[in-house]
Amino acid sequence: MNVTVNGETAELADGLTLADLVAARLRSDKGVAAAVDGEVAPKATWPAVVIRDGQAIELLTAVQGG
Repeated sequence: MNVTVNGETAELADGLTLADLVAARLRSDKGVAAAVDGEVAPKATWPAVVIRDGQAIELLTAVQGG
């Protein structure tokens, strides 16, 4: 399936969850926020959020500094 992750087109396996995507793309899920089609997805729901073809996903990581 084709989705958009952080503004870039990506081809992902069917049945992938948001938790799977975060684990595959980032070193850790600490300090990470995720949105699917513009809706914030609470971290507790990530294992149940199955990504569907055509969705737009944003993964944001908090960083320290100034």
